Amino acid sequence: MTGKQDGRFAAKQNKIGLEFYKSWEMDKAIAGFQSAIAAAPQNPEYHLNLARAYARSGDFGKAMQALGSYLHNETKEDVAARYEQLFSSALDGVEQALTETMPKMKMSLPQIGKALQMWLEYRIVVGRRPLRIPKPEPWAAAITYTIVKINLLELSRGRVADQFGVREQALVEKYKELVQTLDLMPADYRYFLGEENPLDDVVAAGETSKASQLLAKLERRFKNI
Repeated sequence: MTGKQDGRFAAKQNKIGLEFYKSWEMDKAIAGFQSAIAAAPQNPEYHLNLARAYARSGDFGKAMQALGSYLHNETKEDVAARYEQLFSSALDGVEQALTETMPKMKMSLPQIGKALQMWLEYRIVVGRRPLRIPKPEPWAAAITYTIVKINLLELSRGRVADQFGVREQALVEKYKELVQTLDLMPADYRYFLGEENPLDDVVAAGETSKASQLLAKLERRFKNI
């Protein structure tokens, strides 16, 4: 293929990858992004999309490898600098707030670990969109509350906000952003830590009215911020 043909093919494969990404068919999304990269390896967007797909599928090792390739090709210095921070061994402000405050709320080490994972996934998946963090506490509070909601814990929004010293409205805004960007759901398998996941009952019920009722009940509780 010529350069122009490679470019068109790469763009088409990237588009296909994005469609599979949105429908949660991650293996196919990854294959699409890999094909796009093979045809146009200097396009940073394709490498970043591959990293996002790996992160969403829970393979953070490969996500970081893809980010390394992305950084070799990114020309926007502000965006590149943000992703370079992910390779630092030092905790950022949000991670510090999580590790300092969540134990005071009697939250377990696995729950804290899931909170840190959520923040990593978000920073990868958000892509090239602007990410301003003037204060880390609202983000840390929102992540903590998201872990609470996913795991169906009895911990109020007000208490979480108080522990982090933030307004409830700031927590809610960040919470909605996390849910939308990460496409989270109640008892989300990525972040649920209980021994019995209620989503298993939904799956076991199949395409029945019982399954719909179970899922609707979980959704109501999840959306009741």
